[in-house]
Amino acid sequence: MWNHLLNLFFPRACSGCQAFLLADEKVLCTVCRHEIPLTNHHLIKQNEVMQKFYGRIPLEFGAALFYFHKKGIVQEMIHQLKYKGQEAVSETVGNWYASELKGLESIKNIDYIIPVPLHKKRLRERGYNQVEGFGKALSAQLNIAYNDQLLYRKLHTKTQTKKDLLGRADVISTVFDVHFSELHHGKHFLLIDDVITTGSTLEACSRALLKIPDAKISIVCMAMAHS
Repeated sequence: MWNHLLNLFFPRACSGCQAFLLADEKVLCTVCRHEIPLTNHHLIKQNEVMQKFYGRIPLEFGAALFYFHKKGIVQEMIHQLKYKGQEAVSETVGNWYASELKGLESIKNIDYIIPVPLHKKRLRERGYNQVEGFGKALSAQLNIAYNDQLLYRKLHTKTQTKKDLLGRADVISTVFDVHFSELHHGKHFLLIDDVITTGSTLEACSRALLKIPDAKISIVCMAMAHS
């Protein structure tokens, strides 16, 4: 009853198109859920994520759930998540992807889910890491430990979206590091983020994790930029 009253006076909006959500809809309206561009990466062994990092880092598995197009549903959804306080987007996407990933041999031996970290300054500004809900939903559904303390960001950097691949890589290469012990030796880490663009941030995070002896890396993201 209270939910219906709240929706009447404070109607919830779809994070993809801003249309009002119906009572049984959450985060995305039914139309956006049907129109959102899915990658099906988890069904393709040598998918675009694996190809993106080929020769850069040794990936065990890589995938993204959605394609990210400019002015598309996913861009609006991620914008709502990162800049409009719509944290529910993160958990919803995590539950969605977990349902697709369950049972895959590729993820059965993963030991830890590791979010790409925010610098403390950015975390204070935003109030949350936009991939935390995504990671914790994956953790709960796939029964994999979530660890946001192992990988950390040493430096605060301005947005890198307008830099080219080499420029981004040069800036980001010294940004991340790890706190680890013998407990983490030989473990398989699932690195998560919101959107894969050039891959420079994920590559830098992976290289930091690979400082751990015999570490293995997989990557799962909400979306991947697509032309």
